[in-house]
Amino acid sequence: MAKTRTKRAGAASMGARRRRTAAKEVRQQQLIKATLSAVAKKGFAETTMADVAREARLSQGIINLHFRSKDKLLEETLRFLAAEYKQAWEHTLERAGADVAERLRALVELDFDRTMCERNKLAVWFAFWGEAKTRPTYRKLCAERDREYDSVMIELCRELIAQGGYENVDAEDVTNGLSAMSSGLWLDMLMGPDSMTPDKARRICLSFLASVFPKHFEPPED
Repeated sequence: MAKTRTKRAGAASMGARRRRTAAKEVRQQQLIKATLSAVAKKGFAETTMADVAREARLSQGIINLHFRSKDKLLEETLRFLAAEYKQAWEHTLERAGADVAERLRALVELDFDRTMCERNKLAVWFAFWGEAKTRPTYRKLCAERDREYDSVMIELCRELIAQGGYENVDAEDVTNGLSAMSSGLWLDMLMGPDSMTPDKARRICLSFLASVFPKHFEPPED
């Protein structure tokens, strides 16, 4: 009986710890989303812990409890964005199947999925990129995000080049072109959402793919 009570007490204690951990993660996610909204509205430098507290409808003390400082909160917000993006492209590849062209198309289209290029997220990405030059932690996180994704894109392009016998096409050049194009189109969507929509941006990138890999892609219909 004593052993049974001990096991039950241990199970109850473990269950309580799991609930506390889950509650902590939920609260942190709430604060990160509030940070996204605050930075999108006020910019990187002008956003304060009080702004985040108002967005989250929580006390500033709660933020200090979970993140201790504005710098830590911003760093975790960048980690959240990078992890979300990585998870999205990994799941996209899983769903795309084995066809190389379809896998490449799926990754390009992901950048213009409305969950990825939502205005608050775009504003915060550009805010972090602007700070990365002077903040090594941000620079490292952004570099890690790009490095793994780019390696996948390069390999897909290499496979298409081999399949199609595309001469004078360099996989790294194509990947760099797509990356620069996506970033520029994200900026256009942020600054001029009426003139640059996700659908239009997607068509531009798919037209680029059709020009580079005409045996695998056709220009998108208007």
